[in-house]
Amino acid sequence: MADRALIETPATRRGLAGLPVVVWIALIYVGARLITTGFLVLAAQLAGQGTRFGPNATIGDFFLGWDAQWYWYVAVNGYPSVLPVTDAGLVKENQWAFMPVYAYLSQGLGVLLGSWGAAAVAISLVAGFLACWVLFRMLRDRIGDGAALWAVAFFASAPLAAMFQVGYAESLFLLWLLLALWALMRRRYGWLYLLIPLMGFTRPGVLAFALLLGLIGVWRWMHRRTEPLPIREIVHIVALGALAVVVGFAWQVIAGVATGDSGAYLATELAWRRNWLPASDGGFLPFDGFVQGAAFWFGTWGLGPVTGYVVLALAVVAIAVLLLFEPHVKRLGVELRLWSASYLVYLLAVFFPQSSLFRLLLPLSPLWGAAAVPRSTPWRIAVLAACLLGQWWWIYNMYALGNTYWQIP
Repeated sequence: MADRALIETPATRRGLAGLPVVVWIALIYVGARLITTGFLVLAAQLAGQGTRFGPNATIGDFFLGWDAQWYWYVAVNGYPSVLPVTDAGLVKENQWAFMPVYAYLSQGLGVLLGSWGAAAVAISLVAGFLACWVLFRMLRDRIGDGAALWAVAFFASAPLAAMFQVGYAESLFLLWLLLALWALMRRRYGWLYLLIPLMGFTRPGVLAFALLLGLIGVWRWMHRRTEPLPIREIVHIVALGALAVVVGFAWQVIAGVATGDSGAYLATELAWRRNWLPASDGGFLPFDGFVQGAAFWFGTWGLGPVTGYVVLALAVVAIAVLLLFEPHVKRLGVELRLWSASYLVYLLAVFFPQSSLFRLLLPLSPLWGAAAVPRSTPWRIAVLAACLLGQWWWIYNMYALGNTYWQIP
């Protein structure tokens, strides 16, 4: 009780220990980035022959490695009007898998900073800090200032926190997403008309937000006697849901028009799946990726596809129970719980599980608030230590060793 009183006084809403909250967030974020930089430097020293970056790897190679090269290529060359194909006539990996906002924003800022790479890293760093600030503002009214700061520490130090300082669109997408969730929580619907297109053209995932709006609409309707649902809010929720659906499919339409092939985008995305399933040349079926993935991975591990299906089903049930009944998760509020459910359903529907799955779980970052709720200091320190250990494991595998099909960020 004393801890609760301490973190919820007006003084702490101005700041903790005499410092403004934004200063605390900056200190946490800068400290976390220094640790991540140290991990990347060490990984560069450990990279050897046979790895993607080789024995002379530098931290700069890591900043602009893997998908960062695709975003740079988009900025320099744009998108192909003719899809590249293999000797077998199948669509090859190409730029249409990467949305334009991050690539071209980095290109524009690069004019001032001197290079695309410097601008890409700068955008990731700044977006990551702003995302930390928004996360704190989202959570403080639900779990208190102290716990919200711990959630920021977990978020800034998480196993995938290197995304805050490499040339990937994740950091910028997280900023748009957290702003959108915050606006939804505060019923500031007007901001969503801007944020939904920004999300949709930064990286895939806005269709999950469309599902969230549908679920929020149902939930608000069911609770309209205890929480009034004015007509204007109904109009906003329906209009925004429709906008999210349109934006979610817009890139497929744009790719189809530009290439003359209506299936250009899906064929491009499926080209990456052939890295794991070379014989896969069929079309896209919702939820088929995870079903195939369960069979592939558990078969690779010698456990059999049936075991994979059982584990997948049990995992879905366990996550549903967690989101519905776990008391620390319930403290976060219905919006964040429904977002988590919506995004997980989206991943199940469209993704083939592989090493990039860790990165694709970043939009679930608001759930760090649940990990921060328990007020035991040993617990919070243990979670933070686990984050840092997980971060080193991920950086070591994806950058120092990364070159095999299961070591791709």
